[in-house]
Amino acid sequence: MSDLERACLLRVYLGEGDRHHGQPLYETIVLKARELHLAGATVLRGPLGFGGRSRIHSAKILRLSEDLPVVIEIVDSREKIDAFLPHLDTLLGDGLATLEEVRIIGRRPRPDEAPT
Repeated sequence: MSDLERACLLRVYLGEGDRHHGQPLYETIVLKARELHLAGATVLRGPLGFGGRSRIHSAKILRLSEDLPVVIEIVDSREKIDAFLPHLDTLLGDGLATLEEVRIIGRRPRPDEAPT
């Protein structure tokens, strides 16, 4: 397996209502990842979930939650993810983060992307 195929997937689990200096925490984390030139980040909003306190967060119409589950996924080299982790640690609070090795099988740069 080449170095281009091996990468790390960082997943960050938090609530949509989590804030950092008045800004959504998921937005702060993504902007920090961009500032540090990580390959990319995606924020996924979940319709249902619960965390460490076992409180249900749901998008059901009769039980609208303003704090739905949010997952941020960031894929990059182990070195770049490791360099990002201290920044994440200062922001995360009581959120959860996981890290796993992944194999990239289909990354194709868009024509407007400059080579890195």
